[in-house]
Amino acid sequence: MSLPSPAADQAYMNVSALEAGSLRVPLQNIVAGSSPTDVIRSPSLAFLLRHSKSGHQVVFDLGIRRDILSLPPAVQRRIQHFDFQPEVPQDVAESLKAGGTSPEQIDTVVISHLHWDHVGDPEPFKNATFVVGEQCKGMLATGYPVTEDAGFSSTAIPIERTRFLSELDMNSFVGPYPNAIDFFKDGSMYIVDAPGHIWGHVNILARTSAKGSWILLGGDSAGDFRLITGEKEIGHYTDVNGCFRCIHVDEELALENIQRIRRLLSNSKAQVLIAHDVAWYGENKGGPAFYPGVIPVKA
Repeated sequence: MSLPSPAADQAYMNVSALEAGSLRVPLQNIVAGSSPTDVIRSPSLAFLLRHSKSGHQVVFDLGIRRDILSLPPAVQRRIQHFDFQPEVPQDVAESLKAGGTSPEQIDTVVISHLHWDHVGDPEPFKNATFVVGEQCKGMLATGYPVTEDAGFSSTAIPIERTRFLSELDMNSFVGPYPNAIDFFKDGSMYIVDAPGHIWGHVNILARTSAKGSWILLGGDSAGDFRLITGEKEIGHYTDVNGCFRCIHVDEELALENIQRIRRLLSNSKAQVLIAHDVAWYGENKGGPAFYPGVIPVKA
């Protein structure tokens, strides 16, 4: 599995983790064979990516917002049903400010998908263009309050400043991904279609050095890193409506996407980070991987 070789004077992205809140998760919801009593405190990570030449600043995901009562009623019921207990000691805007960057300085916000623990609070990002998968358009159009019991808000992101990536946009092949867009047209950052978890789910595949290092920011492609390595299988649970299901709307597509990520791991210069990586967060919390520091590259 090969990724594009660097060009002369190759541009790349400096990638930093951002604190964005956490939630309590029953482990059996995501990992098969877990005990009903096993729970984890899972981060909902966001990331800052800075272009090495232009200085263009991209934020990937906005984590959890503090004002949970502003979420759609159906989302609030889900949070209560699973006792997620969201905590936000520092949101994305505050994490940026702590590192010396104002949210108003962010040029682009890429949202992996519209779940409540990823859309956060878009209000501080007044000058940013938002970027999402095209399938998010219909979800926003029918979101709450247009549809009373919708699991998504129609105002989750500022639609008037949003770019919806179509199939025509995502017409490039990169590494294991058949549908991607070379966002800056210089091989520094690709937004890739990552189907399965929910409609419009996208990931970022970014070059992290001029010599060929890479990082995949995997969003909710997997709820636990052991699913990517193959150590564990996807868990199933009973949802608020009494239906037995997994966290992905299309489990078969989700497994295909996980297999693509697994292929990336065979590249010695590529690393993978998912939004809810408990182990990685435990090892790196408060350390230099968080802004204003930079996630170390794999050489």
